[in-house]
Amino acid sequence: QVISGGHYDVDCYVEDPNGKTIYQETKKQYDSFSHHTELKGVYTFCFSNEFSTFSHKIVYFDFQVGDEPPILPNMNNRVTALTQLESACVTIHEMLKAVIDSQTHYRLREAQDRSRAEELNGRVSYWSLGETLILFAVSIGQVVLLKSFFTEKRPSSGGAGS
Repeated sequence: QVISGGHYDVDCYVEDPNGKTIYQETKKQYDSFSHHTELKGVYTFCFSNEFSTFSHKIVYFDFQVGDEPPILPNMNNRVTALTQLESACVTIHEMLKAVIDSQTHYRLREAQDRSRAEELNGRVSYWSLGETLILFAVSIGQVVLLKSFFTEKRPSSGGAGS
């Protein structure tokens, strides 16, 4: 997910160890990709910002590798039904996973909002500085203008008169 920058979109691709592209998308803000690996080795992923080179972007990504281990020992080999305690443990575990997903979502939203607030704060600061400079210039101009109204202009002595 793109958290901040530009139009909130990036290009992304994933390659397997042989260099074969297994995923490729352009101008996406948010996406999910699942893949079961068949080859051992280094998989490469790249986020690209080619189309908007002037804006910096922050990207959040999360890897979930492998299957989740069973909550209870011997849970996969079990033939009988779960006891009430085991069932409650599984339910609590599923609810906690939902809470973790919600927290991740809220953290991402908070990061987006913080970025937007900091950008707005910078703009307001520059605008306030500009208004302050203009206010000082106008104030000095008014003082000079008012001073010119109350200063007595003496005629220059050019030799006429005694």
